[in-house]
Amino acid sequence: MSYSLGILDQSPIIEDATNEQTLQKTVALAQKAEQLGYSRFWVSEHHNTDTLAGSSPEVLVSYLLAKTKSINIGSGGVMLQHYSPYKVAENFHVLASLEPGRVDLGIGKAPGGLPLSTKALQYGTHNNDENDFKERLTFLQQLIEQTVLAEYELYGVQATPIPKVKPALFLLGASPQSATLAGTLGIAFVFARFINSDNDVLAQAATAYRSHHPNGHFAVSIAALAAPTKEEAKALIGDQKITKVHLASGKSLTLQSVELAEKFGQESGESFTVKQYDADILCGTPDDIKTILDDYHVRYQIDEFILHTPVLKEFERERSFELLSPVYLQQKEAVS
Repeated sequence: MSYSLGILDQSPIIEDATNEQTLQKTVALAQKAEQLGYSRFWVSEHHNTDTLAGSSPEVLVSYLLAKTKSINIGSGGVMLQHYSPYKVAENFHVLASLEPGRVDLGIGKAPGGLPLSTKALQYGTHNNDENDFKERLTFLQQLIEQTVLAEYELYGVQATPIPKVKPALFLLGASPQSATLAGTLGIAFVFARFINSDNDVLAQAATAYRSHHPNGHFAVSIAALAAPTKEEAKALIGDQKITKVHLASGKSLTLQSVELAEKFGQESGESFTVKQYDADILCGTPDDIKTILDDYHVRYQIDEFILHTPVLKEFERERSFELLSPVYLQQKEAVS
């Protein structure tokens, strides 16, 4: 294949599993992904929820690095609005020093939870201005690349230990504006199509990114489910919806349910509306999905797809990753 494949795992709590069991399933899936030839395995950051166990990606990343041997492990992503860029750089420099060349630092702009958890995360700090994200990301990049400008008030500071191989920096986003920011800074970009499935927006993001960073790494995180037959895949997907809360300030966020979206709106203190949209999940046989990925690769110049599989059935979810894996698809190509 002319593109690579990775996995995003949000550590969903499936079939009444405990938190402990859920996190061990994430470990097992990362090990399986390594065997199946995936390029990278990322874990997410979600707060104050009883449906996802992944709240601290930097901690989970460290454990996964110790439990795997060659696959890249990373965050999908660290929500930088809550944290000191300096501390994030230190965390990932430690990881990159322990496992050189295998550490990915994906940065996200979303809160990763409701306003109450955001308030708790930022309690006692001054990092409550969402408009300073560009400044935060720029400083983080400078810390990693050791290019803090002389005129900056923190000139001379270093995020030690300095690793021989820097962690790979990615910006995650779902808009042309985020793509432009990544391109301008010269870092890799991952378009979250599983959040924003509007292909017109994807096309705009691809164009924006390439116009600023023609040779950069442009990836797409995409919702996909493969099964032996198209009928089974469609049945497993069912009528899944994406729930969004639209705030009066113009901000929109994707939540896991209508209840959570309404709670977010209430906690925000703004007037709001909640809407549901049909989830655009690629489903079908491995050949069906590969045909679509091949088309997207050419049409949008995509270097990598990071697969997200939002199905709360353990066997079927793992089987999908097997059916879409580089090892399986390459074996099919060899015999066809």
